[in-house]
Amino acid sequence: MTIRSRLRSLGTNTAIALSFVAAMNFAVGIPIVGAAQDPSCNDNHTRTPIKHVIVIIGENRTFDHIFATYLPENGQTVHNLLSEGIVNADGSPGHNFSKAYQNSACDLGKGGYCPNTGETSATAQPYETSPGDKALYEVLPEPLAGGPTNVCTDNSNCSSTYQDHCMCDLQDAITSENGLASDYYAQLLTGGTGLKAKTPDTRIQHVNDLSPGPFQLTSATFSYDAYAQSPVHRFYQMWQQSDCNIAHGSRSNPDGCLKDLFAWVEVTIGAGSNGLPQAPNFSTEYSPKAKTTGEGSTALGFYNVQRGDAPYLKYLADTYSMSDNYHQAVMGGTGANHIMLGTGDALFFTDASGHPVVPPHNQQVWKGTANAGVVDEVEDPNPADKTNNWYTEDGYGGGGFGSAVYGGGSYTDCSDSSQPGVAAVTRHLASIRIKPNCEPGHYYLLNNYNPGYFGDGSNAYTNHNVNNTPFTIPPSNVRNIGNALLEKNISFAYFGDQFNAYLHDPYQLNYGAIGPTSDQYCNICNFFQYSTSIMTDAKVRTAHLKDTTDLYNDIQHGTLPAVSFVKPSGWVDGHPASSKLILFEGFVKKIVDLVQAKP
Repeated sequence: MTIRSRLRSLGTNTAIALSFVAAMNFAVGIPIVGAAQDPSCNDNHTRTPIKHVIVIIGENRTFDHIFATYLPENGQTVHNLLSEGIVNADGSPGHNFSKAYQNSACDLGKGGYCPNTGETSATAQPYETSPGDKALYEVLPEPLAGGPTNVCTDNSNCSSTYQDHCMCDLQDAITSENGLASDYYAQLLTGGTGLKAKTPDTRIQHVNDLSPGPFQLTSATFSYDAYAQSPVHRFYQMWQQSDCNIAHGSRSNPDGCLKDLFAWVEVTIGAGSNGLPQAPNFSTEYSPKAKTTGEGSTALGFYNVQRGDAPYLKYLADTYSMSDNYHQAVMGGTGANHIMLGTGDALFFTDASGHPVVPPHNQQVWKGTANAGVVDEVEDPNPADKTNNWYTEDGYGGGGFGSAVYGGGSYTDCSDSSQPGVAAVTRHLASIRIKPNCEPGHYYLLNNYNPGYFGDGSNAYTNHNVNNTPFTIPPSNVRNIGNALLEKNISFAYFGDQFNAYLHDPYQLNYGAIGPTSDQYCNICNFFQYSTSIMTDAKVRTAHLKDTTDLYNDIQHGTLPAVSFVKPSGWVDGHPASSKLILFEGFVKKIVDLVQAKP
């Protein structure tokens, strides 16, 4: 969208630019009022009236997922599904719906069967970002349900044994989360799916015969306030969903990415295999007797702001400014994108001295502990034998908490084209004249692993407590934005919702608990927790790692730092299935309201 040529201010004091990022590919900037900073530092030495920046980071929502049908203010333009004619204002397929058609494809392991050709592969095929033998879906695979069936009983650590862990009334909501505007707390108690997880989401209109492209989630049977399933968001999966090949390139699509394999990747591999073999009864189509990835075509769903969805985000877009040309920082999910936000780089596996080494690769870890097990932390997205696109090793890691750990493929040495998956990605990058910039012998973290430090600065990687996990990246010396701000004497802080609770609960045993001890803090989101220079300096760490309660206090008392990174808790970050977009709206609104109320 064309950014307005003037900043709309809500007051006459020093301006604050408030932006937020949801899904790492949607941002809105709002100039609002704030207090001046101590003139002894460099906070006031700016080229514009803006003296403070607040960055609020949401979770895993794309621009078109939220603003597919957005109409801009007069004189402005927007690039979305509506403007492209892919959908109509009512959410139905538009005259250019075929531009978003979705296909199935084949990437076969040895002995794998391709349903599109009827052939079985005699040899193993490597992972491809643009696999062949594509066929248009006649109807989309059914999107499957996700999130709590009943919010009271399923959205916390609630059980018949722990009734006090059930979030069932307004007091439960208020005592468990302090980051919402007051009129949003009821939304923590509503929106259960009423469905068994990983079954067809019958709330979606025409769930059994959806046209092969984007579809509207909401309707009379699916409210905006309802929970919905989460689509896969991992590195190799997202590259494959994008279907990038320079042979597809054109003036309007110079990188050749067709983005036509979203559903196929979801139903063939989903969030990863963790090195486990494909189940004998695996199916890409839902059946009560079959094993599926549990997603269906979840990634194709969108909200309709012209029908009342995402009302607060639409208000911000209408009233201030927005951007439709920012995409995610890196292919992948929460951890990788937060790391990239804080460092402008990817982190890599090291030894205790900080030298790059190979991560555990088919070897036992944590010997002598209850969690001891054989893991393979190196990604291998090549299709396993006798499968179509079932990655050999890819996942967040399994087991632990007293049982043998396994799986965990999340590192890649992208400097070596012989490594699984690497050649397909680097070949495409070379075709569009982009250098991968991968250092030799560096195994880069592509997906979610815990950071190398706990919030108190102690080393999380070397901690073998039964409640900790080996799927933790060693401490990192990679330069980050905190280092840059410290050098320039510019004040900053990372405000993590429920950080104080996390300090007393480093293994997050209270994740999902109800009441004041609730610990839904996102440790993988805090890019400073990976950093040796920040975390091992007690003065720096305690000055710059804060709870959102400190943010609210700073706003009210005029002590806001020049740069603020703000992360909501898991209750309200907007992540599909575990949270809702309306809750993220409530989190943002509280901060905006507080800043606007400051004279």
